[in-house]
Amino acid sequence: MAQAVRQNPISMLRADRRAHPLENSFAAVTLLLGVVAFLTAMWPGLHVLSAWTGLVGVLTGAWGQFISASTGERFALIIGMGGAAFGFYLGMAHGGLLA
Repeated sequence: MAQAVRQNPISMLRADRRAHPLENSFAAVTLLLGVVAFLTAMWPGLHVLSAWTGLVGVLTGAWGQFISASTGERFALIIGMGGAAFGFYLGMAHGGLLA
C-alpha cells in the first residue's frame, strides 16, 4: 500500500490540519534550546550557558508535552528535551549553574 509522502517537514507539526501556534512555539523553542545546550556542552568553559539553556529547555519541553496536540509536536519536543538534558547534565558536571 502506498504511503503519502509529505513534502514539507513542518507539516509533521500539523498532522490534524489545524494550526497550533502555542504548541508549535514550545516545540521550536525546545528544539532551539536543546541544540544550544547540546553544542555548548562540548566546551567546559561554557558550562553556565549549557546548564541554563539545558534547564530551561527541559522545563519548556515538559510544559510543551503537557499541552501538545499532535504526535509531530511530541516528537520534536522529545528530541529537543534529549539535547537539553544532555547539555544540562554535562553543564552541571563541568561546574554548574553559577560561574
